[in-house]
Amino acid sequence: MDEIEGGILSAIPASALTLTLTRAAIRMEHSRTWSIDKTNPVEDLVICLEGVGHYLIDGEPREMRPGEAMLIMRGQRFQGWNEGPETYRGVAQHFTLDIHGRHNLLTQMELRPRVALGRWSLLGPLARHYRQTAPSASVTLSQHHLFMVLLIAYVEDAFLTWRRDAAYPMEGADAMDLAVMKAATMIAANPLDDGIAREAVEAAPYNPDYFLRAFQKRLGLTPRKYQERRRMERAMHHLEAGLSVAATAAEVGYADPYYFSRMFKRVLGLSPRDHLRRVEISRHGGIMAYDEPDQSARLGDIAGQSGA
Repeated sequence: MDEIEGGILSAIPASALTLTLTRAAIRMEHSRTWSIDKTNPVEDLVICLEGVGHYLIDGEPREMRPGEAMLIMRGQRFQGWNEGPETYRGVAQHFTLDIHGRHNLLTQMELRPRVALGRWSLLGPLARHYRQTAPSASVTLSQHHLFMVLLIAYVEDAFLTWRRDAAYPMEGADAMDLAVMKAATMIAANPLDDGIAREAVEAAPYNPDYFLRAFQKRLGLTPRKYQERRRMERAMHHLEAGLSVAATAAEVGYADPYYFSRMFKRVLGLSPRDHLRRVEISRHGGIMAYDEPDQSARLGDIAGQSGA
C-alpha cells in the first residue's frame, strides 16, 4: 500500500498563497553544444524527462537525470551543459510563490535542491503533457494549475524543515499566521508521533500559552486535537484501502481496536464501520438519486441506521 503522507502544504489555506508564473514554460531540448550561465530574478523549477544535464549552482555540482526535479532559487548563479550524446530534454518554469502576497514562502523552508520525484509513474506523463501543451509566449489557466501540482510534488519530496530564521521576517498577524501554519504542517506530516504537538508549539517563537490560543482561534482546534483529527484522517485512508478496523487501529498507534473505534467516532462523528458504509454507498451511486443538497443529509442518516 502506498505511504500516506500528511502533506507539507496541507495546513496552509489556498487563499494565503499566490503562485505567479512569470513567463511561459521553457521546453528544454539541449544537445551537446548547449551551455548556459545566468542568474534569474525569480525561482526556477527544472524537471528532467530524458538524457542527463550537468549544472553548477553557485559553484556546487549537480546532475539531473529523468524523474528528477531541481529548484534554482532567485539570485543563484547557475551554469548548465550537456556532456553526453543524448539530447537533454525537460521542462523549466520560472515562478514566484508568495504567502500573504508579500513574502516568499520557499525561503521559509529548508529544501533539498534536487530530488527524485516520488510517484513518477503519475507525475512523468503530467510533466510531459505540461511541456508539450505549453504555449510559446503566454501562460494559461490550465498551465498554472498543472504547474501547481508539479511544484507541490517537488516541495513534498524536498522538504526538510521550516526555517526558524526566515529570510523575510514577518510582523503582526502575518507572523502569527505563518507560525500557526508551520506548526500545523509539522503535525499534519507526523500525526502518529506522540510528541509532535508539543514540539510544534515549542518551535513557535511565542509564549506557549499565547500561541496555543492563537492556534485554536485560527484552526478551531488545539494542537493536540488537531493531531488527533489528522491521525483519524489517516485512519480513514487505511480503512478505505481495505484494512480491517483492528489493522487500521494498529497502523495509527492504537493497541485496542475498541478504544480506537470510540476515538474515531468522537473525532469524526461516526464509527469506522459507518464510515465504510458511507464510502460504499457513495462509490456505487447510492446517493445519486438525491439532489445535491440532500446527499449529505442522506449520508448522515447512515450513522443513525446502524449501531456504532
